[in-house]
Amino acid sequence: MNNLEVFVVEEQSNDRIDKFLAQEMEMYSRSYIQKLLKDGLVSVNGMTVKANYKVSPDDRIEVQIPELQEPDIVPEDIPLDILYEDDDILIVNKPKGMVVHPAAGHYSHTLVNAVLYHCQGHLSGINGVMRPGIVHRIDMDTTGSLIVCKNDAAHQNLAEQLKEHSIRRIYHAIVHGVIKEDSGTIDAPIGRHPIDRKKMAVNYNRGREAVTHYKVLKRFAQYTYIQCQLETGRTHQIRVHMASIHHPLLGDQVYGPAKCPYKLQGQTLHAKILGIHHPSTGEYMEFDAPLPKYFEDLLRKL
Repeated sequence: MNNLEVFVVEEQSNDRIDKFLAQEMEMYSRSYIQKLLKDGLVSVNGMTVKANYKVSPDDRIEVQIPELQEPDIVPEDIPLDILYEDDDILIVNKPKGMVVHPAAGHYSHTLVNAVLYHCQGHLSGINGVMRPGIVHRIDMDTTGSLIVCKNDAAHQNLAEQLKEHSIRRIYHAIVHGVIKEDSGTIDAPIGRHPIDRKKMAVNYNRGREAVTHYKVLKRFAQYTYIQCQLETGRTHQIRVHMASIHHPLLGDQVYGPAKCPYKLQGQTLHAKILGIHHPSTGEYMEFDAPLPKYFEDLLRKL
């Protein structure tokens, strides 16, 4: 059975339908949308169309998305750095290079495989079999604090805290260049990059609200050690925002220089402080994930 997505074109536009849908359906690649069009799963005003159709105001677009055949996710005995655990939640310090949940190309050795083994299946099911217990995620090469929910009530409560921006999230990062001001706020919407669909970008036309507060911790000759507090949680938010003010993260080959003077695996970004209200007691709790060794070594070198 297919899932149905409906869109109505509101603004004057002469975009091809594959481009329009790629902007509206951020979770899908343009090539996947083109396949849906080729397979006759997209209609406009009741008529099946192809990828070269140009959209017009008031067009009603219906997209049928086939249900994915999800593979079985196998519990794996992978050691976890646990910062806190009780009957409702698990706070882990995620290592570098670990994907949070299974996806194409990464069906094993993920955080989900590890927590399935550790929690013996006692995880929330709200996000489906691919993301049990996962309320939010951090990038593969970002380290630090992550919440895992053991039941649906905890998951719903924490999802609401995320929505209300009441979860305190402070990251530490090293960026290119010397930031002159001691602190600042970047308030710029983030959406899909208009050309490179694998990247995000500051996008004032189709982006979603994104706010990052940054503060200088230490200045070096060519770099700055900062902390960033998230007000919102968009994909790649800190990486995109810091690059937008010409201070990309050290090691970030997607949004920063292609060549890095140090041997690093991706961006120097660590989710250090995580503050939540406990889903059962309402008590405010804060967790501090220590900096990984590579990050401390790099700070000493700088």
